[in-house]
Amino acid sequence: MRQAFLWALCFALAPALATANTGREWNFTVLLDEREIGNHRFYVNEHDGQHRVESDARFTVKFLFFDAYSYVHEARERWNGNCLETIESRTDDNGERLAVRGVRRDGRFEVMASDGRTALPPCIMSFAYWNPAMLDQSRLLNAQTGELTAVRIEPLGEEAVMVRDTSVRARRYALHASKFRIDVWYASGDEWVQLESRTDGGRLLRYLIQ
Repeated sequence: MRQAFLWALCFALAPALATANTGREWNFTVLLDEREIGNHRFYVNEHDGQHRVESDARFTVKFLFFDAYSYVHEARERWNGNCLETIESRTDDNGERLAVRGVRRDGRFEVMASDGRTALPPCIMSFAYWNPAMLDQSRLLNAQTGELTAVRIEPLGEEAVMVRDTSVRARRYALHASKFRIDVWYASGDEWVQLESRTDGGRLLRYLIQ
């Protein structure tokens, strides 16, 4: 089930749970064709316009009594407003190990990844669904490979979705890239409430808030 879009999913959010130290935490159940395959924890801490972001995702697809596919992704980011300042990620995609490090300095964003070093524009965004400014971007950073990926954001109107057994109205957007499409839904207050995407084999991958 190895998928190019999985790194993007590792930045998906849902309605905020406020904590005393201005942090927000989200915990997701991840489903593949309605079968639970793992979970994803996401934490954002904000102070004076600075955001520190932690993302941890673990998926396992079983066949009979064996693990047919596994995916582990950990990422740490620091933001200044809408600009990514630093990123560090590690991924084990069913045995393929990848690492990305990036830092904003000297008028550019430098990325060190498995395939070398790249200089990108100074103010870039990753697939940071917690920040609605992401929907205005034409390129987003692939946190798994370090590639700056061209995207097209398509608004699809408003519809009803189920969130924790409750029907809510939400705006739907499709994120189109050359190799994948991810659909996301935002409810009132720009709160991200749902995500769906198709694997290469046509299976449905979904995130549901716990």
